Amino acid sequence: MVMSAVDQLTDAEWLLAFQGQWHLLSDLSFSDLLLWVPDDDSEDCQEFTCVAQIRPVTGPTALEDDVIGERISYEPEHQVLVAFLSHEICETGDNALSAGIPVDVWAVPILRGGRCIAVLERHTNQMGMRATGSLEENYLEAADIFTSMILEGRFPLAPVSDKALAPRVCDGVLRVQPSGRISYASPNAITAFRRLGALGDVADEDFPVLIRSVMKNVESVGQTVQSDLAEQRSVVFDVEQPRASMRLVVLPLVVQGERQGTLVLCRDTTDLRSRDRMLVTKDATIREIHHRVKNNLQTVAALLRMQARRLKSEEGYEALTDAMRRVSSIALVHDTLSHSITDDVAFDAVCDRILRMVGDLAATSGTVEATRDGSFGEVRAEAATSLGMVITELCQNAIEHGLGSGSGRLVVHPHRDDQHLLVDVIDDGVGLPDGFRLGNQKSLGLAIISTLVGDLGGTLEIGPAESGTGTRARLVLPSEV
Repeated sequence: MVMSAVDQLTDAEWLLAFQGQWHLLSDLSFSDLLLWVPDDDSEDCQEFTCVAQIRPVTGPTALEDDVIGERISYEPEHQVLVAFLSHEICETGDNALSAGIPVDVWAVPILRGGRCIAVLERHTNQMGMRATGSLEENYLEAADIFTSMILEGRFPLAPVSDKALAPRVCDGVLRVQPSGRISYASPNAITAFRRLGALGDVADEDFPVLIRSVMKNVESVGQTVQSDLAEQRSVVFDVEQPRASMRLVVLPLVVQGERQGTLVLCRDTTDLRSRDRMLVTKDATIREIHHRVKNNLQTVAALLRMQARRLKSEEGYEALTDAMRRVSSIALVHDTLSHSITDDVAFDAVCDRILRMVGDLAATSGTVEATRDGSFGEVRAEAATSLGMVITELCQNAIEHGLGSGSGRLVVHPHRDDQHLLVDVIDDGVGLPDGFRLGNQKSLGLAIISTLVGDLGGTLEIGPAESGTGTRARLVLPSEV
């Protein structure tokens, strides 16, 4: 026999899946639910701990206080213990008082493979109980069916993916008979189908036919629903229209092997889908802006390069070349952001491209092996441009002054601790001049570095490399950069 995904779960996973769906029973029965688990695996366990609690959204609560963490110890007549040992539902006397409120309490053993693995306690506030009508009758009948399924180990059903859009009872309910006829439709369900363009009364209609009517030209969907109803399968699907959409969850109801029909939960997702499309459009627009900014900056860098080649002054040529390099480093960050779907930047790729760029610029006077050893991780988008320019300036200074614009090795070593992002830029060049003190220089590059590092809330240290040869510039930044 092929086991379902639910059957293959451990008891702990089963109970987690149970909690993922027990809102159905809570809302349908207008009751607070408590989940009691035994403190050991023995059959005669008499100690239980409450591990979960849920209140209904369809009616008043019966439990004002949280019960999670409370224990039941050695109370032989307690309904939880009785239900656990007897494998049968245990109910207190009618209208027992809880904080002065008449409350019905049921203890339902949660059975699996003939074993009781936990007890579900159901508290119903009778003082605020709704007047009986068609809605209440259908909800309570469905709750009784789910309770019977719990006793048979048929609940929880197959897990529902994408819980953020999963409908709840208050969103809309259909009761579908084994024949496919809709015997009841809640007011919210009728409204949702009306918005999709359904013309009939919804109630008393054939469910697969109704679905096909609101999904014109998609006959296979209707046939799939018919098959799922016939084979008693849980299924989740969406109905999409240009101006409206709805998510449906089809839950088969089976007791003692007999089909009791189907419960269909439906949720109008029109506004949610609209917001999702707006967010997608916004994200695409932001990425397009970054792409265009990158293109414009690359154009500026190309113009600076062309202008530099026309200059006869060596000082002017170097100034324009430095400006081109700085503009290009900013363009690299915007290029990375144009491909990102988050607000953070995977900075390793930016650093690698900066190293290739500074290595190419140094190639005319020597061979520079520029590498990265370690990972930056993700950097906030608002800090990425400043960090990119700082890395660019430090690498360029290492090539120009540490390596004397000749050949050598340059390593960028990023690493993190609990509070900081540390970045070491190390070269194997001639080292620092005698009497060097950071802050006494008039270099534009160091002035830019100092300003940007201050804006990032960090510090900069420059000293001899630990190997004894060359220079190490250490950048210390807050970890949240």
